[in-house]
Amino acid sequence: MSPSEQNPASWLRLLVLAALMAGALPVNAQVVMVTAAAGPVETLSRSEAEQLYLGRRTTLDNGRAVSLLDLPIGAVRNAFYQQLTGKNPIQIRAYWSRQVFTGRALPPREARGIEEAREILVAEPNTIGYLPEAEIDSRLRILLRLP
Repeated sequence: MSPSEQNPASWLRLLVLAALMAGALPVNAQVVMVTAAAGPVETLSRSEAEQLYLGRRTTLDNGRAVSLLDLPIGAVRNAFYQQLTGKNPIQIRAYWSRQVFTGRALPPREARGIEEAREILVAEPNTIGYLPEAEIDSRLRILLRLP
């Protein structure tokens, strides 16, 4: 059977699989949650992080209000949400669509890239974000390492 005679749905599945594989993080890349090294946020539990990034709360356990930062759609963001919440990119988009539609919460602010995320995190000490561990510099404090 020639490719033109194959089921279009199988081509779609193949394209989706190829796109997911192309955006995969290297096996040794670790995503970490970070904030400004000079900022007031010193610790973050996994539970707090998950609740914050799912819009279930806007403050830490100690009552401190924080802002959240997302990276653009891509491999690092996908890995972050999968590791923190167990949700894949499609589930996260659907989740946030429901949250916004019902007025329960707004998603984190999105940086244009890793460099901009670093600059925002340093400039705004009450902001929490995530980056590949290899992208961390001395201006940032690691709050949580994801598996």
